[in-house]
Amino acid sequence: MKAALRGLVWPVVLIAIAAAIYLRVGRQMTDFAVYRTAATRALAAEPLYRESDGHYQFKYLPAFAFAMAPFAWMEPEGAKMIWFALSVGLLTAYVRWSLRALPERRRSDRVLMWLTIVLMAKFYLHELTLGQTNILLGTLLVAALLAVQIDHPLVAAGLISTAAFVKPYALVIMPWLAFTYGLETVGVSVAVLGVGLLAPALVYGWRGNLDLLAGWYQTITTSTAPNLLGADNVSLAAMWAKWLGPGTAASGLATASSVALLGLVAAVWRRRLSVQIPDYLEYALLMLLVPLLSPQGWDYVLLLATPAVICLMDRWGDVTSGWRIFTGAALALMGLTIFDVMGRDLYGRFMALSIVTVAAMATAGSLAHLRWRALA
Repeated sequence: MKAALRGLVWPVVLIAIAAAIYLRVGRQMTDFAVYRTAATRALAAEPLYRESDGHYQFKYLPAFAFAMAPFAWMEPEGAKMIWFALSVGLLTAYVRWSLRALPERRRSDRVLMWLTIVLMAKFYLHELTLGQTNILLGTLLVAALLAVQIDHPLVAAGLISTAAFVKPYALVIMPWLAFTYGLETVGVSVAVLGVGLLAPALVYGWRGNLDLLAGWYQTITTSTAPNLLGADNVSLAAMWAKWLGPGTAASGLATASSVALLGLVAAVWRRRLSVQIPDYLEYALLMLLVPLLSPQGWDYVLLLATPAVICLMDRWGDVTSGWRIFTGAALALMGLTIFDVMGRDLYGRFMALSIVTVAAMATAGSLAHLRWRALA
């Protein structure tokens, strides 16, 4: 009886915390309103991509607007509450599945879970405040990792391609999957992407769907440059633009930095035979790099670093004190620098220097170090 009661404690605590957060942020969730508006337009076969929407333009592929259609049928406050509850549930699954996927664990679930929550809480809370979709993205990607681990790479390919309709940069993981598990995964990915890209034609018609895709591309390309100097943009492109000013020099260095980070992924992959179960670290590294490689990588997208943080915390005792200091500083600068604590001015200067981006790159270096030591 006592064991059963103890089992109910965490769900009750989670519900209470989620309710408290919703009472504070429920009136915000501005990004969710964008998705709901797009869904309403999609159901009426209206244009999705409009300059008149300003900062709140819809920037996702058309299929995602249709995926959000159920929320367009609800009244706004009810839809917002349900999306928030789904996001909290998905966040729970995301963290738990990230823990479950980690092989050869040194620490308990409870210790790793709390360490991860402390280090990543600011990203989780920012995501929930906006009503964003990165928790959904992370859950789909970790589900794909679990599929790989049980020898279902084709299922993983389908999940990654599905995730691309939530955020297109999920596709950065596909080359890793193809190199590691064969070109059949590419075929599945192309098939899923093809269906998702063509499906809106059922409502918009063939020409209308082509116009939608052209509108999506124009929206993405024209909205990138103005966002590079945004305080919360942690991409490599934003880092160089903040340091040097927008221009060809910053663009060239951003490209070179991106190539260098992808080269790091390749180097880590080449050493995969040094460990028994190599997939988790390589996958975690790619997820960590997503907000750095995307020109519109906002700070809360770093919640995708959850598997990386879990891996580093689990192997904490296996590295030297120097690497513990290096990794601890990187994780603290990335996840424990909070606006409400630092204040507007200090936090603004901190983000203008792109210190979070540098810390994320240092975290990637710590992951690579684990592979060089054959620890993960």
